[in-house]
Amino acid sequence: MRLFRRGEPASTLDLLVAGLGNPGRRHERDRHNVGWMVVEELARRHGASFRSKFNGRLAEARLGGAKVGLLMPETYMNESGRSIAAATRFFEVRPQELLVVHDDVDLEPGRLQARLGGGLAGHNGLRSIAQALGTQDFLRLRIGVGRPGRGDPRDVADYVLSPFEPHEDAGALVSRAADAVECLVAHGLEETQRRFN
Repeated sequence: MRLFRRGEPASTLDLLVAGLGNPGRRHERDRHNVGWMVVEELARRHGASFRSKFNGRLAEARLGGAKVGLLMPETYMNESGRSIAAATRFFEVRPQELLVVHDDVDLEPGRLQARLGGGLAGHNGLRSIAQALGTQDFLRLRIGVGRPGRGDPRDVADYVLSPFEPHEDAGALVSRAADAVECLVAHGLEETQRRFN
């Protein structure tokens, strides 16, 4: 499967990468904000700077020969679709050219899964995006954060809205997820799945 179309009228971007998270300093290092962390890491690696746009922060970068938009919606998780839909309309990006990077409690901590389409798994950010776009057929990079362990009194919502523990090595996880995005841009979905899923 080729990720990008060639030779037909296309959007001004090859891929829009939207990392999900919540605004505010208190959420900065939360598990629920791992999508934001990945987008920030990609901007850092490729020397891109953010500006305010689409109810969020947007940067544009070259990854190899591809022009990529990096979006961090600042609408709170359950309104992510407003920001992302505005960006997809502006750049004329089709759903298959949108990659949503998000936390996933149904994957064990540290596991990655790239896919096209799929269910919403009770994720309010994904639900908002699917409603705003009218489809669930967009690319996702699921980042496993797991669930509260045995004896942990927190419910799932409190767990994802709390910071990564030091032993979870959020830095390494974010770096690997950014590698997966770069692989997707350079080599397409199937190769990314083979290497990272």
